[in-house]
Amino acid sequence: MKRKILITNDDGIYSSGIIASYQALKDMGEIYIVAPAVQRSGVGRSISLMEPVRVSEVVLNTEDRIRGYAVDGTPADSVLIAVHEIIGEVPDLVVSGINLGENVSTEAVLTSGTVGAAFEAATHGSMTVAISLEVSMKDKFADMFDFMNRAGEMDYSLCIDVLRNLAKILLERGFPVGVDVLNVNIPSKWNGKVAFTRLAKRLYLTRIDTRKDPRGRIYYWLDGDEVEDDEEGTDLHALRRGYISITPLSLDNTSKESLESVKRWFYEIC
Repeated sequence: MKRKILITNDDGIYSSGIIASYQALKDMGEIYIVAPAVQRSGVGRSISLMEPVRVSEVVLNTEDRIRGYAVDGTPADSVLIAVHEIIGEVPDLVVSGINLGENVSTEAVLTSGTVGAAFEAATHGSMTVAISLEVSMKDKFADMFDFMNRAGEMDYSLCIDVLRNLAKILLERGFPVGVDVLNVNIPSKWNGKVAFTRLAKRLYLTRIDTRKDPRGRIYYWLDGDEVEDDEEGTDLHALRRGYISITPLSLDNTSKESLESVKRWFYEIC
């Protein structure tokens, strides 16, 4: 039987990154593309509980006859609908991306729709890869329509090679014990090496710009400057030095090493 592979993202179904993922995986099994109809970056693993979610079948590439399903919801919604309605079973492999913009540090992993979709798929039992391409700060926060138009000119060749090789390994051997998601970040300028990393603590130094609208009411614009570096061994440190960063992630957020110390602390104060 053909392996079933789901491709999703948070950049929206018309992102060139989703076509690049298809090119990497098309010969490995039965491919399903199910992704948000529009850009949904930064929504994490949120799902639509208080409103209906609609789905439309769309044509992504007429030349190669690539079709997909556009979901009027979040990346995690897309995974849920793919698993339970479109595919009807848990896929063998889920790829979230290729995302336009790196997803490094605990900050990004907890807010990224790309990684959120990967965690949703992993919860249902799929092997999952979240893959992102480093882009400039200017492009990361450029006008999205303009950026997506130019994104078709981006070089995805390294991303495609890395994703294809990882998919082959995973479909043949599966994940190591304790790993639920691989978070992969591809540098804009590769040094030829791969680093297996842990998460940096943060990617941005938060800045909040307070402004007033024409009626004098205060509103806030959330912004921040990128952290340029972090400790050796972290994903941010590796990516900024041109390494492909591969970070194994687990669904279990329990701080196991601290269980006993928390117990002692609790009983001491009681």
